[in-house]
Parts: sequence; C-alpha cells; structure tokens
Amino acid sequence: MSKSNKEYKRVTTNSLIEMKASNEKISMLTAYDYSMASVVDAANVDVILVGDSASNVMSGHETTVPITLDQMIYHASGVVKASKRALVVVDLPFGSYQSDAQEALRSSIRIMKESGAHAVKLEGGEEIEQSVTNILNAGIPVMGHLGLTPQSIYKFGTYSVRAKEKEEAQKLISDAKKLEELGCFAIVLEKIPSSLAKQVAESVHIPIIGIGAGSDVDGQVLVVHDLIGLTNAFNPRFLRRYMNLFEDMKKAIENYVSDVKSVDFPNQNEQY
Repeated sequence: MSKSNKEYKRVTTNSLIEMKASNEKISMLTAYDYSMASVVDAANVDVILVGDSASNVMSGHETTVPITLDQMIYHASGVVKASKRALVVVDLPFGSYQSDAQEALRSSIRIMKESGAHAVKLEGGEEIEQSVTNILNAGIPVMGHLGLTPQSIYKFGTYSVRAKEKEEAQKLISDAKKLEELGCFAIVLEKIPSSLAKQVAESVHIPIIGIGAGSDVDGQVLVVHDLIGLTNAFNPRFLRRYMNLFEDMKKAIENYVSDVKSVDFPNQNEQY
C-alpha cells in the first residue's frame, strides 16, 4: 500500500529516494510545453518528463529518433517555467550522447544551462557507463532507462516486450545495479515482465519507475497525451485512458464551425 508521509514544496532527486524508502509511490508524466506542464504540475505530479516522445506526440514522427537536442531544449524551457513543484527530467535525444562520453556531457550541460531542467535521462546500461560517469561528475543528476529503449527501435525492429529471455533479463538486472553503483538517482523500466521489474525494484535502493512494467515498482510514468485521450491511435495494454479528450475537443470544434457558418457566433453579447 502506497502512503504519503511528507509534503514536498519542490520535489528533488532526494525526495524520490525518500518516497521509495517510505513506500510512497512516485507519479511521473510527460509534458512538452508550458500550458500542459502548468496543468500537470498543478495536479501534484512528482516528476515531469520532457520525453523524446515529443518526436511522436508533438511532431508526428514515427519514432523518437528524429528529434534534435535544440528541439528538446525548446520543449524543456517551457516546461521548466511552468513547474513549481515537480522535478523536471529531460531526455537526451538520439545522437546527443551515443557517439562519445564528452558529447554526452556537452549535451547535458546545454540542457541544464539553456532550459533550467533539474536532471537528464539516458537509455542504456553498461555501454553508456562513461557517459553517465562524466555527466554525474559535472554535478548533473542522471535517470537511467532500461528495457524497451525506443531510440534503439531500428536495432530491435519491434516494440514488443523486452527481457523475456533469461540472458537479457540477467543483463537488465546487472545494468540496473551498475546504474545505481554509478550514481543514477532513478531508473525507468519500459515494457518488461512485471516479475522481472519487481526483482529489479527489490535489488536496488534507488526508485524504479515503470511503464508497462507492472505494479511492483516504485512509481509509474505515462505520456500525458495518451492518459487524457488527446491521442487515440496508441492502445498498448499498459495504458489507462482517464479522458477521451480527442472526441470532446473534436465535438467542441465542430460546434464552433457550425456556429460560425450559421452566424450564431458571435452573438450580440459577444460583440463590442
């Protein structure tokens, strides 16, 4: 049972570790602009992720690969301005850290300085060890990401559940322990068996945030546009829609179009 033991005026990386220790589940959602982040932050979400999923949600790309570092900084800048309570974490986009550890550090410094974000997130385990070390040595908090790693979609060729086989599962556990050892403050586990996610959460002291990883982890993350039903074509098993905003907005706009066409809008009370 999750419980809330402490009020946080501003959630920090240390706050998340405290939440795990006190068995309080961590809530995390994406946001990519000032307006959406204002609502998410006002709802007391603990962590706002400026995800590279902006590539899909905001720009209509098929994958997260095309989004650039400049675009991520642009999205993050608006989110940070809106965030009064939540910890803001920004994804390092594809191509901004894989080439070498110094590039990873330069990209992270740009995100922190130009957007005002609080932390960065990287996909991968032992293969990005030096990048994580360099970023942490510069005083920048790092969140890890294991399991399904969307930036590697062309390598794997599918968005199916990861780490179902013993060898990959063992590597995932090893990578999680390595990321903790290096100093990461939390790890996202995406689309892996719930039993494995539970094992990982119990084997490390840092928070494990799941998306399609079951309930036996320390918190959950979803793309906010999926949660509110603003996107309606993406329907994975792990997604729970709390609204159907696409249909509600569509109906409202249809009513507006109808009122304009019939000269019902604006009426006498809506004119100067």
